[in-house]
Amino acid sequence: MTSRVAFIGLGVMGYPMAGYLAKQGHEVTVYNRTAAKAASWVEEHGGQSAPTPAAAAAGAQLVFACVGNDDDLRAVTVGPDGAFAGMNKGAVFVDHTTASAEVARELAAAAESKGIGFLDAPVSGGQAGAENGALTVMVGGDEAVFERAQPLIDAFARSVRLMGPVGAGQLTKMVNQICIAGLVQGLSEGLHFARNAGLDAEAVVEVISKGAAQSWQMENRYKTMLAGHFEHGFAVDWMRKDLDIVLSEARKNGSHLPVTAVVDQFYSEVQAMGGRRWDTSSLFALLESKKAEK
Repeated sequence: MTSRVAFIGLGVMGYPMAGYLAKQGHEVTVYNRTAAKAASWVEEHGGQSAPTPAAAAAGAQLVFACVGNDDDLRAVTVGPDGAFAGMNKGAVFVDHTTASAEVARELAAAAESKGIGFLDAPVSGGQAGAENGALTVMVGGDEAVFERAQPLIDAFARSVRLMGPVGAGQLTKMVNQICIAGLVQGLSEGLHFARNAGLDAEAVVEVISKGAAQSWQMENRYKTMLAGHFEHGFAVDWMRKDLDIVLSEARKNGSHLPVTAVVDQFYSEVQAMGGRRWDTSSLFALLESKKAEK
């Protein structure tokens, strides 16, 4: 069934996600802070652009957003030009931003006061997952609201699951980032050790990837890591933003995350090397740089 939808935020994730909604035949209105990006999207996918989030959301049955952080999310939702101001009672706002559970609950309350449904629905799978329509989406919110949104989320996802009430999606994404941080550091150290030991690192991975050490990071990143190519995914700046959210939440709920905290500091060293826009596998570059210093 065709729906009238809006998509707010056309970055490396939002641009292709909105495109999949258009490919499914939905009537899509887009808003982006840089209007030229919205114009390019319309030229490629059809639909229309709007000058404000409120204008994009006007008359939409579902409004999707994928922006940078908590403050960006507040900027496109509340206030006279925010999406909530343009949405009709009974419409649903689906937030794909990786943000805090706190802001999810705050905005859900604001939406509820206007009769609007709200889902926090961060994604995993990176730019490639967005471009291939194969994202994993972890959702927090009311089950009835989720059931209305899921058929449209399916347009750009390979897996969608309701994890609990509002905030549960963001908390699940935090677990995802905790696991990635440790896995990438472990893989980086393994490759670094293999090289220093005089082994053929690619041959090592081909063997150990068939056993218990196997991971998505190993399968998809080891070759580019060994080649010194770090332009293949989620940027270090964004990972540090996410880990800041994780560590803040951990302080609230009493979790002890020593590895995550250390890896966050390693990423700060990558930033200092000039790797702010390198992908998260650049932890390997940090280890190799320390070897070169000796």
